[in-house]
Amino acid sequence: MSLDGLVAALIADEGTTDWTARVPARLETVLASMPLPARAGLRAAVRGLDAYALARTGRGLAGLTPHERESVLRGLDARPSLRPLLDVLKVPVLLATGTERMLHDGRTTPSSTTHGLTTPGLTTPGPTTPGLTRRDPPLDCTSAHAWPTRSTADAVVIGSGAGGAMAARTLARAGLDVVVLEEGEHYSTEWFGQRTPLERFTKLYRDGGATIAVGRPPLLLPVGRAVGGTTVVNSGTCYRTPDHVLARWSKGFGFALADDFGGHLDEVERSLRVATQPVDVLGNNGRIALTGAHTLGWRAAPLRRNAPGCKGSCQCVVGCPTGAKQSVQLSVLPDACAAGARIVTGARVERILVDRDRPGGPRAAGVRVRRDDGTFEILAPLVVVAAGALQSPPLLRRSGLGGHPRLGRNLSVHPATSVAGRFAEPVTAWEGVLQSVGVEEHHGAGVLIEATATPPGMGSFVLPGLGAELRRELESADRLATLGAMIADRPSGRVLGRDRTLLRYDLDERDAGRLLRAVRAMGELLFAAGAEEVLTGIPTTPRVRTLTELDTVLANTSARRLHLSAYHPTGTVAAGADPQRFPADANGQLRGIQGVLITDAAVLPGCPEVNPQLSIMAAALAITGAYLERGRTESRRRDV
Repeated sequence: MSLDGLVAALIADEGTTDWTARVPARLETVLASMPLPARAGLRAAVRGLDAYALARTGRGLAGLTPHERESVLRGLDARPSLRPLLDVLKVPVLLATGTERMLHDGRTTPSSTTHGLTTPGLTTPGPTTPGLTRRDPPLDCTSAHAWPTRSTADAVVIGSGAGGAMAARTLARAGLDVVVLEEGEHYSTEWFGQRTPLERFTKLYRDGGATIAVGRPPLLLPVGRAVGGTTVVNSGTCYRTPDHVLARWSKGFGFALADDFGGHLDEVERSLRVATQPVDVLGNNGRIALTGAHTLGWRAAPLRRNAPGCKGSCQCVVGCPTGAKQSVQLSVLPDACAAGARIVTGARVERILVDRDRPGGPRAAGVRVRRDDGTFEILAPLVVVAAGALQSPPLLRRSGLGGHPRLGRNLSVHPATSVAGRFAEPVTAWEGVLQSVGVEEHHGAGVLIEATATPPGMGSFVLPGLGAELRRELESADRLATLGAMIADRPSGRVLGRDRTLLRYDLDERDAGRLLRAVRAMGELLFAAGAEEVLTGIPTTPRVRTLTELDTVLANTSARRLHLSAYHPTGTVAAGADPQRFPADANGQLRGIQGVLITDAAVLPGCPEVNPQLSIMAAALAITGAYLERGRTESRRRDV
């Protein structure tokens, strides 16, 4: 089915420019990266729009004149029940449109000389990519296809993201033979620099970034899948776990390791080279946020980030093309490999192997891994589960280890929304640091605002309008400054499924109020910075010109009418003292079996209330460190 008619209608393509003619092909690439249900749903929606046009005019969208397409869109927009569907369709179209527009304007010039992935074995980049600030350190990567059918190790780590990388490094430095299994592939900084942001987007995100939590309302929940996990595609923002969160984890939940978290956070910050972002590369988007906060007397400052030497390319969420952002494949995993750890790529773990006949109860015996030509096994007495809060519960169920009634429950995310302010002078928000400034004035009320801009079309903010109106917004997007806000939620979700992850999340009523408060605060800040109007993200009233007008709009709307997304899933295999409430014990060990540790975001017992990378890595360091200390203690007892 051709997408030409849909694209022509949504972005008012009159056939007068060459770059718009390439958008449908680019959109096909986006759809191809999505899971089959999402792809089928989008194509069904396109067929529905075509059928609507046919009923009204006797022709499909592709056969209409620009004026006729506008008339069809006006008819659709007049039906409020269809607006959510139209917004869903706009998201992939804007992704494709933004990329083609960037290429047309010369803002990105990817090389076409290299198209493969890094090769198995010890991998280093080739010739330095223009703009590359440093070469990638070597990793010992082997494709799953080249791994032997049966092998052994002291420890297997499932997942190479924040928690898996730190666990692997800790265990390898202690002298254990460690194998890290990663479902995704290894992509180098040079690879990032040779491809458009959209090409990287479709490779680096699970399901092409289309992971959805169904519920009231549905939430888009993008997560990474590559060596380095979601650290490859996060913003680089590094918040320490707040003291009051650690106190709740320790005293309220009995997560014993939270008591000594400060030292672990220090070690993680050193490993990632965390520092406050210098002002000189913030970009106008961040400077506007600082200006508005200063005018209002609000607490705000450049964020602390793991990106020394950042060039302000604004592409953190699709792999840093300069190598400045120290995601774990550039920082922690190289240290793990230097200590002897090995990484297997393209490896989906089918199940954890269990020896159920051992004296003292069941114990981990290794893993069985799926590859295209069959399976292979790695036998090991220690299995570290770090597949992420969304993938670890199904893995445990597949392994016969999913019996705890709270496994997969307690899913916490950071529900988020964005707004934009239009300014008289160009902002060009995508030139500078992607996530640059934190505004903490409302953090005590559970609202954290961050100045966030992305490559065109790749952010959570969706431009208003359809057809000619949307095209005008695209043409003037350089005058928009964008802010995002995430809220500390009440855990309201579940991870279901065994072979395929299914997510359910219903927004808590308290959290809905926090989101509306967040929109109000972001609007107030933008107006204080000099915005001529604020784009609200509310389909029925997409633009306001005063704070009073915004207050009126918010008083008559609900959070479920906002453009919502979510980030940072945690808590689905939570650790704590109460065996009835927590699938993992106070030290991060899975209950009911020996030799299984949980070291990813799933183990955090509650919402961290900030970007969680440091929290996850510190927890992994604490859990694996405590495991090694118990082993040393037991060894000393045996010697005595």
